[in-house]
Amino acid sequence: MTDSTKNLDEIWPAWKEAVNMSASQLTSWLDTEESRSVGQKESDAGESVGHRSGKRIIEILGTKRDDLTADDVSHMHKVVGYVHRHLAQEPSKEDIESSRWRYSLMNWGHDPLR
Repeated sequence: MTDSTKNLDEIWPAWKEAVNMSASQLTSWLDTEESRSVGQKESDAGESVGHRSGKRIIEILGTKRDDLTADDVSHMHKVVGYVHRHLAQEPSKEDIESSRWRYSLMNWGHDPLR
């Protein structure tokens, strides 16, 4: 068993739990103004880190498990970590459905209302 196979076996269950949107759902979401309105942007006109991650997640979801690379597995770890950290920051008594918190999570492939 290679290191990347071992890492994939370790992250796979957490990835399947964290990314609860399909590639088509995430693609549709990333095309919305709400998706582009949230997240940390690296420049004024640039794409947010989460939006760019969402595009990478779509690529990973479209890749057969046996064909995932070490870079894919590394990004999977990043996504799982982000989703877990962000879920712990759930706002209280806010309209979750239209919150920036939910929109940010959705850029990372996780809809907390699912």
